[in-house]
Amino acid sequence: MNTGDYINIQPSELKFPFELRKQSSCSLQLTNKTDKYVAFKVKTTNPKKYCVRPNAGIILPSSASNITVTMQAPKEAPPDMQCKDKFLIQSVVAPDGTTSKDISAELFNKGDGKVVDEFKMRVVYIFANPPSPVPEGSEEGSPPRTTGVDDGNQNFALFDAVSRSLEEPKEKSSQAWSNVSKLTEEKDAALLKNHKLRQELELLRKEASGRQGGGFSVLFVVLVGLIGVLIGYLVKKT
Repeated sequence: MNTGDYINIQPSELKFPFELRKQSSCSLQLTNKTDKYVAFKVKTTNPKKYCVRPNAGIILPSSASNITVTMQAPKEAPPDMQCKDKFLIQSVVAPDGTTSKDISAELFNKGDGKVVDEFKMRVVYIFANPPSPVPEGSEEGSPPRTTGVDDGNQNFALFDAVSRSLEEPKEKSSQAWSNVSKLTEEKDAALLKNHKLRQELELLRKEASGRQGGGFSVLFVVLVGLIGVLIGYLVKKT
């Protein structure tokens, strides 16, 4: 806190949260420690960069006045985050009943034994989002965050699981094609056997017909029945 003959100023320096392309503000409190009217005025070395509200006023005896200083959005960060801007706060005793409308530049002129208190204040930038010294998720009673190695292991396990899931359909598809091929071969073998049986049956029929003059023997009928049963079984299996 800065203190003089007329007012106390708190805080002693202007601290602005620094963030690119974003406005920031800070507050001052001027306290009149006398039993007289005190006029104040705020000046800066960079008036285009800062907006001060109010930049001048009257503080009643044993009262306080709050001032808001707004910094325009910075486009780039200064070297080493150091700011060269300065503020000057002037205060002087004013006649009783003086209002803010009565304040003029002549009121702060030094001369004729008039005492004008002056306080110089510097500007300090602070990070808007300072890094936390405590890692996220490492509060008391909670497990710490996984390290880069743990993250790598998790990613490898996920990749392995995805690879297995992609290989399973391929194995199932290969097995299905193998079953289809096997059934096709069995069907072709059954058809071939059926064709041979039909040829043998035709041959037996002709031989029987030649010996008996066109009649059918009991043996021929039995063979025809057995062949029919075998054909039906093979067709049903395929």
